[in-house]
Amino acid sequence: MKSPPNIVYIFADDMGYGDMACNNPDSRIPTPNLDRLSTQGMRFTDAHAPSSICTPSRYALLTGRYCWRSPLKQGVLWEWDPALIEPDRPTVAGFLREQGYRTACIGKWHLGWDWPTKDGEPANKGVELGVHDQVRIELGKNIDFTRPVKGGPVDRGFDYYFGQDLPNFPPYTWLEQDRVQVQPTEEKPEDIEGLPYPSTCRPGAMAPGWSLEEVMPELTRRVVRYIEESGEAPFFLYFPMTAPHTPIVPTEQFRGMSRAGEYGDFVCEVDWCVGQVVEALDRKGIAEDTLLIFASDNGPEVFAYRTIMPDYRHFSNGHLRGIKYDAWEGGHRVPFIARWPGKVPTGKVCTQLFSLSDLIATCAEILGVPLPAGAGEDSVSMLPLLFHGDATPPTRRFAVHHSLNGKFAIRCGDWVFIDSPSGGDAQEPDWYREERGYSGHDFPGELFNLRDDISERDNRYGEYPEVVRELAELLARAKEGADPSAGAGVAPELLTE
Repeated sequence: MKSPPNIVYIFADDMGYGDMACNNPDSRIPTPNLDRLSTQGMRFTDAHAPSSICTPSRYALLTGRYCWRSPLKQGVLWEWDPALIEPDRPTVAGFLREQGYRTACIGKWHLGWDWPTKDGEPANKGVELGVHDQVRIELGKNIDFTRPVKGGPVDRGFDYYFGQDLPNFPPYTWLEQDRVQVQPTEEKPEDIEGLPYPSTCRPGAMAPGWSLEEVMPELTRRVVRYIEESGEAPFFLYFPMTAPHTPIVPTEQFRGMSRAGEYGDFVCEVDWCVGQVVEALDRKGIAEDTLLIFASDNGPEVFAYRTIMPDYRHFSNGHLRGIKYDAWEGGHRVPFIARWPGKVPTGKVCTQLFSLSDLIATCAEILGVPLPAGAGEDSVSMLPLLFHGDATPPTRRFAVHHSLNGKFAIRCGDWVFIDSPSGGDAQEPDWYREERGYSGHDFPGELFNLRDDISERDNRYGEYPEVVRELAELLARAKEGADPSAGAGVAPELLTE
């Protein structure tokens, strides 16, 4: 390879597999930029977030390691929780920086910070890591926003950071590098909301004049500026969006653009932001030297069951079962597009299994440089898939899925085994179960053949005890660190029905 490519990774927040029109012919949301991108590169239909919830997927994306191997065994980080990525843990950004890349993160972090406090006590004193507790509101009053904030992106491999931890968590202000850019001297008023109601925005400190609606436009401007000001050295630009995560706050430009309410309009804004990035790469003349990836961190938000699906007949999960939080496919099978002109074939669809944790191993193979010892233990290079799609043998033999409440599932071949009586952590509404033909069962686990039953209606647990046994044993070996690029002892005849 004559020179290493720039790598731009756009990471949408809570965008479902079925939101993107090129994935779902019945989508009620126009996504022309993403549809065009899929024709300029390759669309992947069996891409999986390592978890069906936010923080764990981000941890795995950047480290190539499942988050359940970290101290966070389920759920997400909340306000004032400390940095989750260990200081000595290799990250994609740190690895690429060692190879001469400039590295930047612009957007949502949600991987914890070591917040300074006024009294020197831990910022999350008295609350358990990843546990929602109202006492965190009071803890926020002890944060010293005038001092550097450690443990964030610039301490985990990125040269530059600009963004906000979460759109619905305090502090409601911008952070740049390791500093709060504008002091949050006010308390967020109750009328700063956004869908769904009641607002998901947590009480806490806010910068004067803070606008939820301006978060995505400002992040996009910063990303475009970074591309336009790039120099000769290759760069890795990680753009973790805050949309279409709640609060749902599309700007006026996009209101009414979809047929799926304000949520659909917010996805239209996401699509526009992707278009801005593509145009910036084109203007700079570096599109052909750039691997551009678009993905989402997990399935669609839970409120889709209450409004988006019944009111607008738009199904963000498409034909899949489950949404954000769930071990079912809709919780973690995500939209994924890759474009690299001259390297990634155009207009192709790849149906092979892979995980978002595979980024760090892929970068290593692109550069021809081995990963440091102990790095990316759950990462497998998907470079052959990028170059050849379905024409190449599988790169990943199995993948582990993880839900909000810590349920495990494992995918191998056509089969997915859920090690729980139900793959649902979100509450499936009765109307949805009836409409989609889902029924209950008395088995201790679930087994689905995704080749024949992608919507996971028919639990085969009782019919194929040998498959259940094999996959349960494989899951146990995976937890112990079995190589996901190897068959790990699974009988080949069990991979297909």
